[in-house]
Amino acid sequence: TVLDCGNFLAGPIVSLHLSAMGADVIKVEKPQNGDDGRAVGPFASDGNSSYHLSTNRGKRSVAIDTRTEAGKKVFSDLAAKADILYA
Repeated sequence: TVLDCGNFLAGPIVSLHLSAMGADVIKVEKPQNGDDGRAVGPFASDGNSSYHLSTNRGKRSVAIDTRTEAGKKVFSDLAAKADILYA
């Protein structure tokens, strides 16, 4: 299990390759806007960023507010079970 806390390009590309090789990747995003790559076009007809979708395919995603105690607990629990954690 890979816990991907990377943002925009470098992190998502690394975990994209790990996912393609069979890793279970969990993408951690900010609850407010998610990954910054979500704001990069071109955009699909449903409004989703084609860029974001292409660099984060094959992953699960979770929005965690690590500024709250509950969010810190969720993140800590996920990190404890992960084989790889990177930001």
